Amino acid sequence: MKNKLAQRIRDLPPYLFARIDELKSEQRARGVDLIDLGIGDPDLPTPPNVVAALQEAAANPAHHRYPSYSGMLEFRKAAVDFCARRFGLDLDPATEALALIGSKEGIAHFPVAFVDPGDLVLVPDPGYPVYGTGTKFCGGEVHVMPLRRENGFLPDLSAIPKDVAERAKVMWINYPNNPTAALAPRSFYENVVAFAKEHDVIVASDVAYSEMYYDDERPMSFLEVPGAKDVGIEFHSLSKTYNMTGWRVGFAVGNRDLISGLGKVKTNVDSGVFEAVQRAATEALAGDQSSVEDMRRIYRERRDVLCKGLMSLGHEVLAPKATFYCLVAVPKGYSSLEFAAKLLTEAGIVATPATGFGAWGEGYVRLTLCADKSRLAEVVERLKRC
Repeated sequence: MKNKLAQRIRDLPPYLFARIDELKSEQRARGVDLIDLGIGDPDLPTPPNVVAALQEAAANPAHHRYPSYSGMLEFRKAAVDFCARRFGLDLDPATEALALIGSKEGIAHFPVAFVDPGDLVLVPDPGYPVYGTGTKFCGGEVHVMPLRRENGFLPDLSAIPKDVAERAKVMWINYPNNPTAALAPRSFYENVVAFAKEHDVIVASDVAYSEMYYDDERPMSFLEVPGAKDVGIEFHSLSKTYNMTGWRVGFAVGNRDLISGLGKVKTNVDSGVFEAVQRAATEALAGDQSSVEDMRRIYRERRDVLCKGLMSLGHEVLAPKATFYCLVAVPKGYSSLEFAAKLLTEAGIVATPATGFGAWGEGYVRLTLCADKSRLAEVVERLKRC
């Protein structure tokens, strides 16, 4: 039949959360008040100054036409200025920055520019599924880099077989990490740069959660390490920092050849980001940053309510220093999926089995902090009753 799905789609792994979705529907049909901590979608509003900037720009007919593929220079300059203030990076907005329709879009399209059929890509496990899916859509092969708790959820580069390292075209890294909430020290990034130069590997760094930290340890950029720009590109998102998940805007910075390659893909598959959204994103990056500190304070308070509450009940919790995720170890005798189903059916709590991010996520469920403190306290109370 001609309406048969393409092989690349048929080769996708089964949808792990299908059973969870069925249970959610069943519980809602029964009138159960679900507390959904499964999806990392901020419940906080976009800052008012950003909304106002969009409203003003959207009313300007000059922004109603096709935008540029690479993004408005004003937005790209705001992006590199942000990187200069935050990370001390020296970037050229004209050649080393690119506007994205959300960082997910850039991450998914990056392999189109650099991965040929048969090329090998190093992907963290557990990790954001798009790294592997984007690779497979291009005919590339995935080599999993396990993220083990005993190693701080950092990949052990020395454990990568020599023949794999020599074949590798791209390495994906993501810190602060989803789903483990781990941070990476400078020494790790230095090792990544050395590995990449030794084996001629492109490094693609996803820093969507760089501003979502709670203590004194501020996450750093991979590009801060000397030599990193020779081998790497970094993907930034406004979604979590400014509560703009629905706005679909982000940016990539780094090596100009990598930026150019991704830009060539985008000229063929999309028409850029709505300029009114870019104006608003410019205001987010360059304007008043007090909302970001408020966001960190709110999530810090939520983290303490949820994690301390779960720990008081005897649960083993990996409280985050960054991101708005916390991992909870599943009790003995349960798989990640089984425990997530139990939380849903017996307590009305929606959690994500960490195996949704790869096989090495087994043994954990992920909870988000995207709910008010009172709802997180209710999570603790429900589990106490169970």
